Amino acid sequence: MPLVIRAAESTPLSALFWWFIPVTALVGAILYVVWVTRFQRKYENQTERSVGKFKKFQDSFKKSE
Repeated sequence: MPLVIRAAESTPLSALFWWFIPVTALVGAILYVVWVTRFQRKYENQTERSVGKFKKFQDSFKKSE
């Protein structure tokens, strides 16, 4: 009988963990979206600059032929 009592006592704790996991995932996802939208312009600018430099590098080979 003590085993049944222990299982009944751990049920609320088990339910708490099953709520904690999705809530933590949701908070993490929201923080990630906020972080990406906050710094998106900075990274886009660096990407465009990098692509521009690579294009200039490719054009240097075309002009030398």
